[in-house]
Amino acid sequence: MADLDALRTRWLHTLLSAREGACHPDPYRYADELLRRWQEPQRHYHTLTHLSAVLDHVDVLEKYADDPDVVRLAAWFHDAVYLPERSTNEERSARLAERALSEAGVPGEKTAEVARLVRLTVTHDPADSDRDGQVLCDADLAILAAPPSAYAAYTAAVREEYHFVPSDAFRTGRAAVLRQLLDLPRLFRTPHGRAEWEATARYNLAAELEMLST
Repeated sequence: MADLDALRTRWLHTLLSAREGACHPDPYRYADELLRRWQEPQRHYHTLTHLSAVLDHVDVLEKYADDPDVVRLAAWFHDAVYLPERSTNEERSARLAERALSEAGVPGEKTAEVARLVRLTVTHDPADSDRDGQVLCDADLAILAAPPSAYAAYTAAVREEYHFVPSDAFRTGRAAVLRQLLDLPRLFRTPHGRAEWEATARYNLAAELEMLST
């Protein structure tokens, strides 16, 4: 269970570090709205637990980022809008970030970068020179390298989010996603991700694909 007070504190530190000046709305107001969103009932994987895990992984990878605070803000917003049956979640999350961060006093350049990073999670394909994008994408995909029990819980939660999809259609769609991931030359772009997560993630993906095939 995620610690709401700890998350609110993490939000405060990140926002105050990123924004300019002090004459802005109560920063906790934004934290409370984001935390409310991350607890919506349609979520089973994209929950506060996922948010906390992504933030923890950003902490691990922060030395590879150009602006770790911008990456952390992007982590907060990257699934802030999430409806499993829609394909516009990332775009709507990015627009939410643009509105909220501008109002909260974050400079325009940083706000635009947060929104760009959120949109990048559509493809998880950052450029070789995109250090912030690499950190966010690796942090978001780190679940793929989880131990077997945690990976099984992840796949079960994803299936629950798509409960409205018939079983055969879900298996076909999920298998296509897994093959697409396995066909990538690299799942992870940071040195830590490549060294610590790549092999385990590929094993987990291949095992899940085999299970779906049977």
